[in-house]
Amino acid sequence: MRKMPLQKREITTSRLVLGCMGFGGGWDNNPITKEDNLIAEKAVDAALSSGITMFDHADIYKMGKAETIFGGILKNRPELRENIVIQSKCGIRFPEGNTPHRFDFSKSHILSSVDGILKRLNTEYIDILLLHRPDPLVEPEEVAEAFEALKASGKVKNFGVSNMSAAQIKLLSAFCSDPLIVNQLELSLKRIDWLEQGVLVNQKAGTDINFVDGIIEHCRLEDIQIQAWAPLAYGMYSGREMENVTEADLQTKNLVQKMANEKGTSTEAIVLGWLMRHPALIQPVIGSTNPERIKNCQDSVRQAEMMTREEWYSLYTASRGKKMP
Repeated sequence: MRKMPLQKREITTSRLVLGCMGFGGGWDNNPITKEDNLIAEKAVDAALSSGITMFDHADIYKMGKAETIFGGILKNRPELRENIVIQSKCGIRFPEGNTPHRFDFSKSHILSSVDGILKRLNTEYIDILLLHRPDPLVEPEEVAEAFEALKASGKVKNFGVSNMSAAQIKLLSAFCSDPLIVNQLELSLKRIDWLEQGVLVNQKAGTDINFVDGIIEHCRLEDIQIQAWAPLAYGMYSGREMENVTEADLQTKNLVQKMANEKGTSTEAIVLGWLMRHPALIQPVIGSTNPERIKNCQDSVRQAEMMTREEWYSLYTASRGKKMP
């Protein structure tokens, strides 16, 4: 069996990641409640019981409360730390007074962000740090200096990016001594422009695709782990009621349900299995805090292994709403 890039680097064997953005209640500065803690604890337990040992954070999630709650879990269960992989992100800054919402890859901000992340998570190090969204004012030399300092201090073991193009990754990589090992992108059975961009090469229809050329291919060539955020398409095909659905959405949802029934599995496992069937060995980041839904994702690894080309293309064709070109 082929190994995903993070497995090749002996960082994790977890094919799924639990995204912790839902921890902490609202996007505000209200105090963390007992209910908030209980929701997070149940989600973590559901993940662990499903074989998920990697957890994704960001310094901005719920204004820092998501990391604080997770840090409380680690404080109560210190033995857990060495058995899991923790990833967090920095680089997004919310408005402050007259200062606007912005992105910040300056050395000082990266360093101070990591100190805050470690404090909230109640840990001495994180396994992977991602730069959250591209900063137009990035100075790659500053990023390299920040990464080198974080690596030397033992605060961060590995580095990566999120929502970046191949060109942006190449620019940073030219200055950084450590490889960038992750790129986190929005990919799903609904968000298929990453596939359409390749399929529609040399066709007029391809001019309408808004997905930068070569990201998937570059990551595969460089053994950069592609992680998918919103891989379940916000529950569109697995039970959540959505507005403004198209005929293609309904047909895809029905096909997903049909395949789940025939295979005796969950709709979540089919949707994720389709994504994981891609030879890039995509690693989905599940954003749910619902224990049942988290456990429903467990069978996705098996479904990916069993899914035929014909089944994969049936789902892809249903999602695009028209036959292949």
